[in-house]
Amino acid sequence: MAETAGEKTLAPTEKRLKDAAKDGDVLRSKELSIAAATLTGAAILRAGGPWLFSVLERTMRSGLVWDRAGIDAFDPGRVMLGLMALLLPAVAAVGLAMVAVSIGAQLGPSGRGRFNPGNLAPKPQRLNPASGLSRIFGPQGWIEVGKGLLKVGLLGGIAWGWASSRLDGLARLGGSGLAGQLAFGWDAILSLMFQLSGGLIIIALIDFPIQWLRRQRRLRMSLQEVRDEHKEQDGSPEAKGARRNRQRQIAMGAIAAAMRKAQFVITNPTHFAVALTYDPDLAPAPVVLAKGRGEKALAIRELAAEHKLPCLEYPALARSVYYTTRERQMIREELYAAVAGVVAFVLSLERGEKRPAPVIDVPLELRFDAFGKPAADSGGQATPGSAEKTDETTPAAP
Repeated sequence: MAETAGEKTLAPTEKRLKDAAKDGDVLRSKELSIAAATLTGAAILRAGGPWLFSVLERTMRSGLVWDRAGIDAFDPGRVMLGLMALLLPAVAAVGLAMVAVSIGAQLGPSGRGRFNPGNLAPKPQRLNPASGLSRIFGPQGWIEVGKGLLKVGLLGGIAWGWASSRLDGLARLGGSGLAGQLAFGWDAILSLMFQLSGGLIIIALIDFPIQWLRRQRRLRMSLQEVRDEHKEQDGSPEAKGARRNRQRQIAMGAIAAAMRKAQFVITNPTHFAVALTYDPDLAPAPVVLAKGRGEKALAIRELAAEHKLPCLEYPALARSVYYTTRERQMIREELYAAVAGVVAFVLSLERGEKRPAPVIDVPLELRFDAFGKPAADSGGQATPGSAEKTDETTPAAP
């Protein structure tokens, strides 16, 4: 069956994804955050074990050792503050690192690096029992049930395997000293944390693609929505036409004074335009008064029509003058012969003579393509009606 414009079957565009992220709808996996935080905590405890033990030792010594002054001036609040001052830096170091990693996991690949304060605002609609029941018994609810069973089964199996591997050590623990018991307990706790972190990572690797697929499905677009978005981004034809007219008007205002002094215009025929004049009393060679491409070239041609100036279509010559000569500058010496032929033809038109358009030869080293790169062709300048008519055409009648 053919797809209609209203069916939401198309993948969301980049703009749709960014707009959704601004509204707080981002790709977020709770399991990824938990796995990253747990693994970070285990790594910090493994690396900072000696330092944490020294902090705990100082805390216990401070809390259990009493002197006569401490008994005479007993102040529970002061004692507690002292213990907190010893213990808080260690707890804060571990806690802040886990929080930072957890936030980074949400704002990184899953959250597009965006924090939306609106997510902290209360949402009364979430208290609606009907909505809650639909979430529980809907597809989302069954997905969460499946994830919960997977977590319980996987993490429970990991914990069972961990405990089974340490039964012998636990049975012999009573025969060892306090230091051995503490070392065994510390190693066992870290081992359990790392194994549980591995299980959580497996769950996150399963959950993250599910969340991605759900978000893609939630943000799917219809063909009409994609068209409207492209139209909004690119602008309607009317808006683009108005924008081009404004650009042309601005260009015409900037070159109007120069065009009043011009004698003729060389075009490409539509992409480039160069306005020149030749006055032996002012300069020994023709001077470029204005040049442009695109909208500016169109403005030059329109002003040339207003001033009834000849517009001659010589693509290779127009590109050569455009890329080798600045405005209010004489043309290069290598182009004297080519432009002299055009000047002679323009003067004959002013005298009312009917002469054929001259064949203009542009030196090979001064030929350029539309992007300003040296042209690859090795032939001479084309004559009107020849096979190279795409490069040089007959000048338009003035």
